[in-house]
Amino acid sequence: MSGFFRRFFAPRWQHRDPSVRHAAIAQLDIHKSADRHALERLAHDEDASVRREALAQFEDPSTLLEWLGTHDSPELQARLTQLLSGSVPGAPPLKQRLDLLDTLNDRDLLVQLVETGDNQELRLAALDKLDDEATLIQQARDNGIAVVRHAAAERVSSTAGLQRLAREARRDKIVTRKARERLQRQRADAAETQAQQAARQRLLDALEAHALHAWEPLYGARYRHLVREWEALTDSPSDDQERRFQEASQRCRKTLSDHETEGHAQHQAIQRHDEAARTREALVEALEDAVASLKQASQLTHQDIDSLRAQQRLHGERWLALSDHYPPEEDIQTRYADAQAACQHIGDAWERASTQAQVLEAALRDDHAAIDDCLARIDWPHDLPPTPLIHEARQLRHAEKADETTPVDLSALRTDLDKLESQLDRGTLKTASRLHRQLRQRIDALPSASRGDLEARLKRLGARLAELRDWRGFVAGPKRTQLIESIEALAEDNESPDAERDRRHRQLVKEWAALGDAAATAELSQRFRSASQRIHAALNDWYQERDATRTRNLEAREALCEQLEELIAQPNAQADPDVLRQIRDRAREQWQQFSPVPREHAKPLGQRFGHIRHELQTLIDRRANEIGEAKRGLIAEAEALMEADMPSSQRTESAKALQSRWRELGRAAKGEEQMLWRHFRGLCDRIFAAREAERENRAQKAQARLDSMQTLIDRFDAWQPQRADDRETLESAVRDAEALEPLPGGRRSEGMRRRWQGIVRARRERLAQLVLAEQAERWTRLRPLLDAHVDADDAALRDGQSADVALPEDMPQDLRDAHVARNTARREGNSETANHELNRLVVQVALLADEPVAAQEEPLRLEVQVARLNNGLGQAPQPDRELAEVLRQLLETGPIASDAWASRVTRFDALFGVIAQRVA
Repeated sequence: MSGFFRRFFAPRWQHRDPSVRHAAIAQLDIHKSADRHALERLAHDEDASVRREALAQFEDPSTLLEWLGTHDSPELQARLTQLLSGSVPGAPPLKQRLDLLDTLNDRDLLVQLVETGDNQELRLAALDKLDDEATLIQQARDNGIAVVRHAAAERVSSTAGLQRLAREARRDKIVTRKARERLQRQRADAAETQAQQAARQRLLDALEAHALHAWEPLYGARYRHLVREWEALTDSPSDDQERRFQEASQRCRKTLSDHETEGHAQHQAIQRHDEAARTREALVEALEDAVASLKQASQLTHQDIDSLRAQQRLHGERWLALSDHYPPEEDIQTRYADAQAACQHIGDAWERASTQAQVLEAALRDDHAAIDDCLARIDWPHDLPPTPLIHEARQLRHAEKADETTPVDLSALRTDLDKLESQLDRGTLKTASRLHRQLRQRIDALPSASRGDLEARLKRLGARLAELRDWRGFVAGPKRTQLIESIEALAEDNESPDAERDRRHRQLVKEWAALGDAAATAELSQRFRSASQRIHAALNDWYQERDATRTRNLEAREALCEQLEELIAQPNAQADPDVLRQIRDRAREQWQQFSPVPREHAKPLGQRFGHIRHELQTLIDRRANEIGEAKRGLIAEAEALMEADMPSSQRTESAKALQSRWRELGRAAKGEEQMLWRHFRGLCDRIFAAREAERENRAQKAQARLDSMQTLIDRFDAWQPQRADDRETLESAVRDAEALEPLPGGRRSEGMRRRWQGIVRARRERLAQLVLAEQAERWTRLRPLLDAHVDADDAALRDGQSADVALPEDMPQDLRDAHVARNTARREGNSETANHELNRLVVQVALLADEPVAAQEEPLRLEVQVARLNNGLGQAPQPDRELAEVLRQLLETGPIASDAWASRVTRFDALFGVIAQRVA
């Protein structure tokens, strides 16, 4: 079928004429499927009236909502607005419209529903789906329902929105009032928040500065006060503020912890020092008590001397160990030296007594006359109790002297007989034999009448002594046989080491000697002696090598003692105690290494070395005390340095010098050195921390100057002078910038200076232009006066009568003088000269306005330029003053004819206009 027939038989709603399609809509029934399909197509027709009529047939808004987004049109929006707002008959019930509203997201449609909805609930529901603040402000301002206006106003939260609402909501005073109240609350909250943020920043700055300071007595209280103020703030800190607070708090807590640790260490050091002092006191008292107890005893035995020597050696080692850590005080050192000297005095006396013991025993046994000589060589101290042998010798000599001068004391003899009986009861054969021999001699010396029962008792005790001797011989017989067998076996042993054979031989000889004369026979003695000689012969080479070694060790020990004595005799005043301690320890090691030495030299050399060690330790203690005192002086200087009023750099350099002197001094006693060093280091740390704090303060001030300079640059970069009077504002800013100098060195500072200089230069140029413009504007105010003078000049040239022009009010003095000169020139001046001056002034104004001049004006241009150079020689060009001078000269130049003035005034107007326009 051709297109003509299709169009001829097509339905009317498909007609090409929109009016036909519009009329056909009335014949379509939406309840019929075909007609509904036609209406749906017509709802998207290209003609607006057809679309509007077709959409009017739909009463179910759900169908129209499906077309939103795909077939949007103003008519569809309008029909949906009518149906959902309930403004047309046949609109759905409210519940259905509210349900459909939940699925609606079209902003324009929601705005229409808020404005035109037939129900308050519908409008509020539509308003809830809007979140655009501008729309909310519009509804709070213009909506016809008060509840909707109030609901919209409650949802406006920004400061700008509340300001608009308070300013524009004239229809509802409640909305205006609430908007103002909320705005005031927001401002108050913002001010409070800003104040708290400023307080947080202030606390952070204070806490960070406090963290850089060294400890002081109020350090902890200040830190806790800052923490309490921080916690008292109600607003939440930012992440950066919280991080900075935690870091600064950690540094403060570390400073407090370090101080507590240092204080605890110092307290412990003091306790250890006190404990060492108490220990020294106990050691000295123990030695003094030992010496005193020996002097209070009745007799001095080998066990007493061994005990005294053991105590002396033990206490000496303990004293040396304490001296390595803490030097002794002078008084306790003196007491210790006296106690050591007392012990040494007793030891020397004992050595002399031991050396003369055999001689004294022989004198007691055989030759009483030699007793006095032996006692003189022993030279036993009178304040010491005697040894048993010395006591016996003294008693014997005392008895003999008493016999010579006084009658025999029978009671003393009876007492000695009781003592002999007691010795026999204890089984002390050797002592009892000696006492029996003395008693027999004394009783034999008595007269026969006086002997009586004393001699009989002595015989009974002598029989007991013989019985004891026989019993000892009976017991000693098998022991002697065993010793002989052992020494003979040892003589035949060639496998054992020589040192072991010598040790075993000496032990057997000692045990043989301990038996004395018990069960002794010539044959047994010969066998033992023969075996011993064979051992000696076998070990002869070993003995020679041992003796040579002992001799070398003796020489080494003597050389060591000589070296140490030379060191002690000539001590270095600056000797390092650590070096002396190393010498002492090394000497002790070498002394032990050079062992053994000959027996006869061992004790005196050992006593000599002990005395040297004591003197060396005294030297170490003295040097340690001197260094300790010197370091205490350095600590006092450091404390004074902390309080001194001087720059931190100078204080720091002085502290470094003190540290160098500290290192040069060496070390004090070990425990005292640590305590002194902790104290000194704490003072130095406080000095360096103060320097760092001052550096940080200077850096903060420098940064503040940079920030202030940047603020000044930003402010004047956006500022442009509008009047010539703004020069003072610029000069004030220049003074502020000069007050911020010197800026810290760096590229940023140089860049800021260059930028500031550029801004100042540009603003001064602008001010110069403004001043020039003001001078140019004076031409406009001066023009009527000039015209009046020209008219007066014309009248004078025409009529021959010169009349003065009246002086205007409020005219500057220079122009007043020029005005008077112009009136005078009218009577006395030359018009040709005035015309030439006028032409010259035209050229000068053209040069000031940077405008070209005509070719015929070139000679005048050169004349003007030469004059300008001569007038401004050695000075910076000042166009504003030059222009003011031009105006003054222009006013005083005359007389001028009106035609000459008319030919040039237009040029003047143009040139001054160019100057003023250039500034604008």
